[in-house]
Amino acid sequence: MNARRSGSGGGRPGDAGPGTPATLALTRAGVPFTAHAYEHHDTATNFGEEAAAELGLSEDRVFKTLVVAADDALVVAVVPVSRRLDLKALAAAVGAKKAQLADPAVAERRTGYVVGGISPVGQRTTLETVVDASAASFATVFVSGGRRGVDLEIAPDDLLRATGGRLSPIARD
Repeated sequence: MNARRSGSGGGRPGDAGPGTPATLALTRAGVPFTAHAYEHHDTATNFGEEAAAELGLSEDRVFKTLVVAADDALVVAVVPVSRRLDLKALAAAVGAKKAQLADPAVAERRTGYVVGGISPVGQRTTLETVVDASAASFATVFVSGGRRGVDLEIAPDDLLRATGGRLSPIARD
């Protein structure tokens, strides 16, 4: 495992490198988290699978952040790496008629993060957030820390509090 565990319940990024908007937002809000740095490989294209492998974690416990166009609004969906986003379920959860993945350039512009490092926390524009209900089965989950090579370990309730999000069954096999 190439992970470096840093911080504590207090949320200091420590050796995970300089703070990101996500770590700074969590720290300001007093939300406990632990930052985990890992070696990101430039050839990686599936960032969530890379994070799970590098951190030695189950892909069920590592969650990817997807920006979705639901009717005329952008929404953040947070789903396990091991599963796929169910666009119909997400649309129903946010009261939209249809949903599709947002253009990556739009996602980057609205969140302030690059694809592969989009965190559900500390985004440039606060977007409605829906976290897959499976997150509730873990004491902590891992989400992007705001750049490739950094994941944040956080309790699901704290993630919901930090994002103003809610749980809903939005993932499928």
